[in-house]
Amino acid sequence: MENLNGRQDHQIERLIKEHRSFMRGKDSISSLYEDDDFLAYASVNSEITNNGNMEAKFDIGLLEKKDEEETSFQIELPNQGRIMNIDVRDVQLVHSKLQVLTMNDVNSNNEKQTKEVHLYTIDVANKKVLSDKTLVSETFTYPNQVDFEMPTDVAPSQPNNMVLISLIKGVNHEDGFEEKLKESKLLSYNYETEKLETVKKELLSPDMARSGYADGKNLYAVEMKSGKYRIKTFDLSSQTLTNDTELDIAANKEEQYTAAFKNGRVYFLLGNEVDQDVLTNKPAKLLIADIKTGKTLYKGETVINKKNSKSFGLFINDLEVK
Repeated sequence: MENLNGRQDHQIERLIKEHRSFMRGKDSISSLYEDDDFLAYASVNSEITNNGNMEAKFDIGLLEKKDEEETSFQIELPNQGRIMNIDVRDVQLVHSKLQVLTMNDVNSNNEKQTKEVHLYTIDVANKKVLSDKTLVSETFTYPNQVDFEMPTDVAPSQPNNMVLISLIKGVNHEDGFEEKLKESKLLSYNYETEKLETVKKELLSPDMARSGYADGKNLYAVEMKSGKYRIKTFDLSSQTLTNDTELDIAANKEEQYTAAFKNGRVYFLLGNEVDQDVLTNKPAKLLIADIKTGKTLYKGETVINKKNSKSFGLFINDLEVK
């Protein structure tokens, strides 16, 4: 029960137990990277000065797990005079260099606003920023709006060769935000090859990608079709659909679901049902299936004691596979 406070908190708690000294003061999972040999950290420490400018530094940390040797230092953020706000979204360790992906709000001298996706390459051994690369830059004026969602749902802190970036364009009306679907797009960036590409919309719509799950090589998306749930597997490097599997479970548009993907399996959790803004507490169902074949490996549902069912409800909102 103590783990029910969320997936991110659970991972942070594990890292604190295993590496208490290194993890002191570190609480953002998007600023962490972990593989078998290293645990790395990169965040931005900033403050606004009296003249209204931002002063910012990178807080960098690297732990070699084998001998528990720690390296930590601060380093000036490049071109910080033009930045209003910066948010670290992903950290990777590639060829012994830290790759830090950020979303930056940039200063403008007029009514225009600018948002950018930056990739900073940091040499940990020599404690310096090797490069500041602008991957995407978008300028807009209200009521137009631009936003970035990144990365598309991945297991945070794990090694990933590729990151997906959703570019969302729209306009603000009195009754809310309306997305311009034709102008929104999905981008992929490969840390190894340093290639930024637009994912073809005919293969994978931005909306489907945002609700999908990426593991650095493939993106898995859930689709309802002909009364069934289908799992579509997209190879991100070749931009091809490599698998389309039907699950042995009926689809219901009003029913909420959560999917997790690991080791060639999909863990599919069906939860509560929403009907005309009314939440119906139905017993949660869990299906485990082989992604390639769709073969059901496990199927079950929660059982509620009828004597006590009127006095409480069980809501399962998230699914984590260890």
